[in-house]
Amino acid sequence: MNLDFNHIKSIPQLIKDFLSDNLDFAASKPFSFETISQQIGEKEKSYSPKVREALHQSLTKQLHNQNLSFLQQQNLDLLKQDNTFTITTGHQLNLFTGPVFFIYKILQTIKTTEELKKQFPTKNFVPIFWMATEDHDFDEIDHFKTEHHFYQTKAKQGGPVGRIKVEDQYFISEFEKEFKDFVFGTELILMMKEAYKVGNTFAEATRIIGQNLFADYGLLMLDGDDKALKALMIPTFKKELLEEQLFKTTLERRNLLEKKYHKVQVNPRAINLFYLSETRNRIDRQNDKFVVLDTDINFTEQEILKDLETNPEKFSPNAVLRPVYQESILPNLAYVGGNAEVMYWLELSDYFASVDVPFPVLIPRNSLLFLKEKTFNKIEKLSLNISEFFEDFASIIKKHLLENQALHELLILQEEELKKRFSVLKEEAWQTDVTFKNLVEAEETRQLKSLKRMQQRLLRAEKIKHSEKLKRYEDIFLEVHPGGIWQERQYNFSVFYADEGPDWLKSCYELMNVEKSELIVSHLI
Repeated sequence: MNLDFNHIKSIPQLIKDFLSDNLDFAASKPFSFETISQQIGEKEKSYSPKVREALHQSLTKQLHNQNLSFLQQQNLDLLKQDNTFTITTGHQLNLFTGPVFFIYKILQTIKTTEELKKQFPTKNFVPIFWMATEDHDFDEIDHFKTEHHFYQTKAKQGGPVGRIKVEDQYFISEFEKEFKDFVFGTELILMMKEAYKVGNTFAEATRIIGQNLFADYGLLMLDGDDKALKALMIPTFKKELLEEQLFKTTLERRNLLEKKYHKVQVNPRAINLFYLSETRNRIDRQNDKFVVLDTDINFTEQEILKDLETNPEKFSPNAVLRPVYQESILPNLAYVGGNAEVMYWLELSDYFASVDVPFPVLIPRNSLLFLKEKTFNKIEKLSLNISEFFEDFASIIKKHLLENQALHELLILQEEELKKRFSVLKEEAWQTDVTFKNLVEAEETRQLKSLKRMQQRLLRAEKIKHSEKLKRYEDIFLEVHPGGIWQERQYNFSVFYADEGPDWLKSCYELMNVEKSELIVSHLI
């Protein structure tokens, strides 16, 4: 069963408007083979052979000690050709991949390239995973959850997480206790031990896991913490330092989003660059100096520009500047991301235009929900529908508890009749005297409140009367939403992989719908 994002209450309205091609501003069009065709034309005109060569050299260097599959080597070689394009996703370097949607976004990226090969046989398409190695908030990535346990590691913090080395392995022994008896438990344990060997960096660990899971799918993993690639960004970084280009070009879009949707996903700073030393710290301009916050490092304008030319690897884009870095160095057509990612990318299209980089097609990734057969049976026995678990569930419970309750139906009828009678009274009262109209309105409010209190008392009575049934509703809700949130944000992939192994990856791949953003609900074997 699939649930369209447009019909799920919790999906942000901005995403729904984007998917319906109903935005009030020019940005990326929703995914279609027609929009991809247009994107190919734009990228062909703008992407230079020099950048393509630098990308191929950097990726070759990064992957030199990896045991590449035939398909990976083929994709790496294809990147040298001017008719080769990429589809990209990215994520933080979460411990053992973190929540399971890490897996889903990669599989959708891979499947999208496969579908594009069928549609455009004269072109080549390569799936890329952008490793967020330069993020420095280790607290966001140092843990993952399974059905029964919470796993966490410790490390020295402050610098780019991709450079942090594994020291603490306690989580591995605990993980082994939980998974050693599963069919694919040993495979998971060995994968974890290989990745998080003492001395490995978190970038190396994530690459090892990616290789284990996706080598046969041809996925190439790219680390942006690379001097040669950042050298290509010197002109863009220079404008960011001197002209506050990103902040200024996104201001109008951010104001529009704030007005219509009452929030923006991210707010760019005047300068959206960090400086890498022993730690990663924000660059700020203070009077005639460029200051690296929380350090003793500062530069004159001339000094910082010289440092940028000489040591571009020391300059690190933040989350809102990273998209243009990515799209500048890749022959990329589309980005597969979560809803929050897509929303902040939508703030940036004017900035992309200002630096002459084509804005990619944005693809809100599919969500997946795996439930056991017994859970589906419970849902059916209680006359529920899986879609109801993604509405206001308190209202759904109320509806089912009060279904065919004669007194409740009578109270609703009385409320409707009351509103009709007072509507007539208010119209007449207005023509008679304003103060009398106020009296009528006050009486209407009092009587409606009284009816509402009776409805609430009735609901409480029904909950007590049907407490066992209410408990079953709540238990099923937690099976669908473990921890009270979407399953894909709670559980690590190991929860599903432990029983089914690579076949689970294949089933996820088959379920993916590259032409539509939706929640896909499936049975666990």
